[in-house]
Amino acid sequence: MSTDPQADTAAAENPATPEAEPSAAAEAEADPAADTDRTGPDGSGTAEPAGAEDGAGPAAVHGEAGEGGPGAEPPVSGRGGEGESPAGPETETETGSGAEGGADADAGAGPEGTAEPAAEAPATPALSEAQAELAAQRIERERIARRKAEREAPVAAGAKLSGKAADLLAAVRAVEGGTKPSSVYFDDAPATPRKAPVAPPAPRPAAPAAVAASVPSADTVEGVRAVLARGGAPEALAGPAAAALGEDAAGQLTENPWRLLSLPAVRPTQADGFARALLGAEAGPGDERRTTVLVGWLLAQAGLKGHTALEAPVLEKALAQYGVPDPAEALELAIAEGSVLVFHEPLGPPVAGPSENAADAEDAEDAEQPVRVLVGLEGAAMAEESLADGLARLAAGTFDASEDWERAAGSAPSPSASELIRAVAGHGLVTHTGGEAARAEPVALAAAARELGLRVCLAAHAPGGGPDRVTVAGLLSGAEGPGRDTDGQFALDLLVVLDAPQLDVETAAALVESVPDGARLVLSGDPGVLGSAGAGRVFADVLAARTCPQLVSRTPDPGPLGELVSGVGIGELNQVDAPGKEVVIVPVKDAGEAVHRAVQLVAESVPRAFGIPADSVQVITPGHGGSAGTRALNAALKERLNPGPGRFGGFDPGDRVVHVPSAGRALPARVVSADAEGLHLERAGARIVVAKELVESQVRHGWAVTAHQAVGTRWPAVVVVLPGDAAQALSRDWVYTAFGRGERHLSVVHGVDQALPHAVAEVPAKPRTTRLTGLLTALATAGAQPG
Repeated sequence: MSTDPQADTAAAENPATPEAEPSAAAEAEADPAADTDRTGPDGSGTAEPAGAEDGAGPAAVHGEAGEGGPGAEPPVSGRGGEGESPAGPETETETGSGAEGGADADAGAGPEGTAEPAAEAPATPALSEAQAELAAQRIERERIARRKAEREAPVAAGAKLSGKAADLLAAVRAVEGGTKPSSVYFDDAPATPRKAPVAPPAPRPAAPAAVAASVPSADTVEGVRAVLARGGAPEALAGPAAAALGEDAAGQLTENPWRLLSLPAVRPTQADGFARALLGAEAGPGDERRTTVLVGWLLAQAGLKGHTALEAPVLEKALAQYGVPDPAEALELAIAEGSVLVFHEPLGPPVAGPSENAADAEDAEDAEQPVRVLVGLEGAAMAEESLADGLARLAAGTFDASEDWERAAGSAPSPSASELIRAVAGHGLVTHTGGEAARAEPVALAAAARELGLRVCLAAHAPGGGPDRVTVAGLLSGAEGPGRDTDGQFALDLLVVLDAPQLDVETAAALVESVPDGARLVLSGDPGVLGSAGAGRVFADVLAARTCPQLVSRTPDPGPLGELVSGVGIGELNQVDAPGKEVVIVPVKDAGEAVHRAVQLVAESVPRAFGIPADSVQVITPGHGGSAGTRALNAALKERLNPGPGRFGGFDPGDRVVHVPSAGRALPARVVSADAEGLHLERAGARIVVAKELVESQVRHGWAVTAHQAVGTRWPAVVVVLPGDAAQALSRDWVYTAFGRGERHLSVVHGVDQALPHAVAEVPAKPRTTRLTGLLTALATAGAQPG
């Protein structure tokens, strides 16, 4: 493979390799001004602050730090990735995994809500809506009371602890009893794990549909506006603050000005300035009101990066970076007040104490259970526990593999598809992994199950792929799929979920809780792609738990593109033979040249060389901001492909756009027209209308997108733009995802020098702190014990 040095063409006579270097190396450091597609934990979840681009909005809140807090947003080191804490500040660059990028950065909406954890419901005949509502409320009250009792009950495993573990257990009980724990609680080893339930409860009927958030009254907004004016904050925040805090928003902000952090775009230094303006000298960095809100805010920020919980030492370190004088005490206070939850996860088998005779029975009882202390918010915790219960319920289902299933397996189109059919025949929960070519195997499974008379639903992350396929979001909302039965559960016998790595814990919990007893669930996907936009790493955690059959496809992705992407998945950037110019490298010296060459590739070179129209060529780049981010590229591509004045809020008929109704969902569409109702789009043959007030936050031009927005979709040709200022944003899973979006052709506009092979070989996906693997393992262990 060779590089194409010419500036006037992109389709080189000889194919090239991504290892090719440009004639002059581009700058390797990321541009600090370049913001990327941040949607949440590193792969899809952090919403880009509204107004950040033009300096409007919350950025005008007092940001100077004085006695009330640290002077600047500190870089926090920890476990959230290289050089930063999961709870700490982040640069505006799309990172390689997690929530930073799954949705459009301007879209602040979170993932689909989740149903509450399953609770036991007695079988009843068909009920009226009123009766069903009362039953659901009664079940909910019972569930809350049961969970409260579980938290207040002593930990059974603590009876056999001694030494530090016993001291820490006493501290935990002190917290739960309302007294202050000892100072060693988070400074030393963590305490014993919370006991897992012996068996998962039966699923409860689906809760009634959530009521839309009420619009705050004019008086409430006016009261908030007055408080903001006294504190020197922008009055434009009055509406969002009133909606976030409720009718008593003005009183809450007066009592605790740091509640302003409830708004997504407000940072701690800005809230500190607001508090100093209202409270004066009282607004110190150790103020209990500040530290309690800050703990919750740090956990919420960690959730945007994909974490469902944080280790206590990591959270303490982040608090210290924000000027909290006694982080351990601040964390203890937050736990004591119940604003956050504490969990204890076992780490390996118990360790014998320092006895001379380790074989003694007494020594075995004295063995300490090593655990880690995790702190999290209730929403993610409840979703993760509900999801674990639901998966354990489905995995415990038993099925008899009939001769019909065996005949279906024998007639499957590939050996891997036969194995998948046989596994699903006898089990209620099965995982399936593989690349793009392996997606045919769950499709073959669905076809075979339909032939056997089963009610089957095939759900994917993105729309398209065939008339028999629905989206996960559409299935949950009821807009697509088989609908629900009288108990609120899906009317199906087999649910096959494609793109399972894109499931966050809340979406997965709602999905699994809606699968009825006696039905089967298959989670299928490519574990090498970028993770979900929301919190959690559901698919990876289920694979790590190994509590259900796991099928690994043996169907390789074909051709030079398949060979290249497969190598990236194992950390190798290989030179591949591409006689049909399936892979072309276009070296560039700077971002300006990268934009020029990308436009040339889309508009001229690829259509001329491969007969692929420009509308079927997708540009992918690491971030939204910067001189070669999606904004710059889309502006240049619009000028070339569909010039116009942008008379519909910056859009013209015929513009390619991306509609982001919620974080992690980037839906390609095309502008049709606009009127008083809003912007009219055409998406997958259907017309949709985006309200005028939502256009700015939910619609972007779509000739160029980020890799997180491209997950789950493929195009005939893809142009991946790697400008020099994006080098630090690259990782193996980002490159794997971006390179894998092309079906016939991949052009790489290469300006990152050796950062590309370095990212593939040495920069894996950023880790996420979650609890699902431990919960699943504990449930499986409890279910295997006699009685």
